[in-house]
Amino acid sequence: KVNVTEAENELEQANEEYQAEIENYRMETATKISNNEILIADFKKEIANDKKVTKAKSEKKIAELEQKNKELKQKMDNYKAEGKDQWTTFKTEFNHDMDELNKAFKDLGVKNVK
Repeated sequence: KVNVTEAENELEQANEEYQAEIENYRMETATKISNNEILIADFKKEIANDKKVTKAKSEKKIAELEQKNKELKQKMDNYKAEGKDQWTTFKTEFNHDMDELNKAFKDLGVKNVK
């Protein structure tokens, strides 16, 4: 009886830690996504006075980044806890996508000067 109660307590604690990890990750990603939205607004202001051709290219890139950012937000919002293994896989893929998006933001921020 003692072993069963102990095992149940350990399982409950592990589940609480797992749920807390997911919630912390949600808050971290919400902050990153919010920061991306600020970057997008800044880029839009920055290109407002660009030449027509350059502005059109930049607007297209910004729209793509904005869409990807929205998709990542939605993906995180829609994530349902389905177990530790699925969480690890989800988190790995999500981190990769977020890193790619951040790299694209950095690339957009660098203007090619000839």
